[in-house]
Formats: sequence, structure tokens, C-alpha cells
Amino acid sequence: MTPKKHLKILAAGDIHGDTSLAKKLANQAEKEKADLIVLCGDLTYAENSVSGIIGPFASKNKKVILIPGNHETVATADFLAELYGATNLHGYSIKYKDIGFFGCGGANIGLFQLSEEEIYNLIKKGYDRIKDAKTKIMVTHVHPSGTLMEKFTRMVPGSDGVRRAIERFKPDILLCSHVHEAEGIEEMVGKTKVINVGKKGKTIEL
Repeated sequence: MTPKKHLKILAAGDIHGDTSLAKKLANQAEKEKADLIVLCGDLTYAENSVSGIIGPFASKNKKVILIPGNHETVATADFLAELYGATNLHGYSIKYKDIGFFGCGGANIGLFQLSEEEIYNLIKKGYDRIKDAKTKIMVTHVHPSGTLMEKFTRMVPGSDGVRRAIERFKPDILLCSHVHEAEGIEEMVGKTKVINVGKKGKTIEL
């Protein structure tokens, strides 16, 4: 007998201020009866056009988890989270049923640039709070180094800090975005499924 799925996630990233895309994703979330929305950064385009990105999800009473990308600061992500009752997962964690979410926004390039050590330490900070969760989902903007996603671009390096965190904490799933050309790519790093969710979004059932 197949175990019953009890959480449906709609994950997306790289919206870049596209309000029509945000509305489309919110409608998709409603149609698919998603329990949780996970937004993997680059919500804006260089800090511009912050309105109309989280609102469409909030208007449909969807619970939203978000992180900043390399196009917005942590302050902007905090502002959006507070305004719409969402959760900024940057260096933080949250439990939904028996599933623990933890993560780190920003990237090793861009407006909000972090060192690899900072990326790792922020992920660890969140992980330490949910390490006993039955299922663990890590959320980052940047992809791990040494993966297929990294080969899709010469300009956007993968993160050694994210890679180290995967190898150390062994989450069940890593949701990321960042490399537009790698949208939809799924690959395994050890026992962790790494998914580049992209702007079209990815539905995940657990």
C-alpha cells in the first residue's frame, strides 16, 4: 500500500518582480491545493518591483516560506515576510507537521554576497533547530558546487558552502534556483535530491 502524501509544496524561484508570473503561480497553488509555497530567492530585480510578488499567494491564504536571492537584501526579504505573514528562512528554520525546513538566501555573487563560510554557518544555524525532524528540506538560492547545474553556466559558480552543508547534514531534498538555464534539473548529491525549481515552479508531494 502506498503511504498517503500529507504535504504538497509548490516551489519556485527567480520571479524577478514579474507580478503576472506571481499571480500565475498563486493560481496554480490554489488549483493544485498546495499546502505550502517555497520561494527560492531573486523575488525582485535588483531590489526593484517588490509589490505584487507575495500578495497573490497571501490573498489565497497560502503559507509562504521565502529566502532572498542575489537580487535583494535580507532586509527586503524580512520586509516582505513581515508584510504578508510569511517566513524568511534565511539562517532560520520552521517545522511543518513532521517536516523541517532550513536554509540560507543570498549567494556567492550579487547584491547580498556571502562567503562560503557564511553560507555554511547560516545553513547550520537553521539545521540545528530541526535536526530531529523526520524529513528535512534545505532551501537555498545558489546551487551546490560540483553538480550538473554548475555546468549550465560559466558565469554563476556553484557554492562550496552549500555542497559542504549537503554532505554534512544530508537533507532529503534541496530546493534551489539561481541558474535560469538549469530550470527543472534534478540530480542526486549523495542521498539528497537537488531540484532547481525555476520560475515555472515545481510541485513536490511528501
